[in-house]
Amino acid sequence: MIPRGNPESWPTMSAASRAVLREIIVHGALPRAELAARLGLSKPSLTRITRSLVEDDFLLEGGTELRGGLGRPSELLHLRADSRRFVGLKLTGDHLYAVVSDLAATIIDAHDEPLTDRSVAAVLHQISEVVSGFQKGWGPLTGIGVALAGTIQGTGRSRTVRESAFLGWTDVPLVRLLEDATGLPSSIDNDVQALTAAEHWFGAGAGLQTLAVITVGVGIGCGLVINDELVEGAHGTPGNISHIIVNPGGPYCDRGHRGCASSYLTNSAIAGALPRDPSGERTYEDALQQASAGRPAALQAFADAGFALGCLIGTVSNLTDPAKVILSGDGLAVYEFAEADVWRGIRHTYEGALGRIDLDVQPFDFGEWARGGAVLAIRNALSA
Repeated sequence: MIPRGNPESWPTMSAASRAVLREIIVHGALPRAELAARLGLSKPSLTRITRSLVEDDFLLEGGTELRGGLGRPSELLHLRADSRRFVGLKLTGDHLYAVVSDLAATIIDAHDEPLTDRSVAAVLHQISEVVSGFQKGWGPLTGIGVALAGTIQGTGRSRTVRESAFLGWTDVPLVRLLEDATGLPSSIDNDVQALTAAEHWFGAGAGLQTLAVITVGVGIGCGLVINDELVEGAHGTPGNISHIIVNPGGPYCDRGHRGCASSYLTNSAIAGALPRDPSGERTYEDALQQASAGRPAALQAFADAGFALGCLIGTVSNLTDPAKVILSGDGLAVYEFAEADVWRGIRHTYEGALGRIDLDVQPFDFGEWARGGAVLAIRNALSA
């Protein structure tokens, strides 16, 4: 269906209008009376705000529902999700994953391709070509968001990739470069932050006031939501848990820490725990195959990794008391092979009753991380 209005436009909004729209984006269709009560708005103010949001094609009226079991059914305000479209991208060291989403972060198109070159100019050119292809297929777009591994700092057009080891970038003013290259309002963030934002508004953590997202695989990541806000940190590195010590007598990591989580839990650490074969090569794929075949050394490597993961979950839960802990990443085999060891690690560190930890294991998909980029764009538009 072709949306009405101009999909690329995003009018200037008051803080109250943004709050109303956010409430419906996150929580779904709501009646005016409930919106007013949630946000502390008077009936005339809410009527004025919702009229404007309907005129701008953000909301539509329709259907009734009995709320709370008392009184007359209330007319609901629904999100007109198809009225705006966003591009989300996830960059790895060698690949570009892209999606188009609507205002509800529902993916309506997807594309991926290898990076031809890691240089900033080459990646910008590829992104521009992908965005142009989406525009030809879907028409005007509202914004673009990019998620990548690394440290992101700054605000607005000055938001910068301070470092990204996988891409080999340092001090890249990516937002300004993206906006100049595509002509679209742009936003960037660390990939785990983007995934956390997506889970907080549109995923397994939608509507929760406190949330922790932990990712495992090539690296270890952690995103946090506290008091309904994504924690950003003073230096662009919130949730940095890779080098928490889980066993003081354990192996050394590549930074010289003994027994930290990364010395057990990363894909390379698991591969490194395998006995050397005659060729001297040990890969994560070898570890998966050997564990599946029941090889004791591989199973022990995953057991140690599982215990380390459990220690991280317990520690993060002690610090933030999240309503839910979401676990994802390309290293989820750790949980599959060593679920009991994960919970052993949680018991070893967590001070509360284990029943308080709601652990939600989410399948890994690069498209979901690209969707996180689209959520960055949605949040950016809503805060503008």
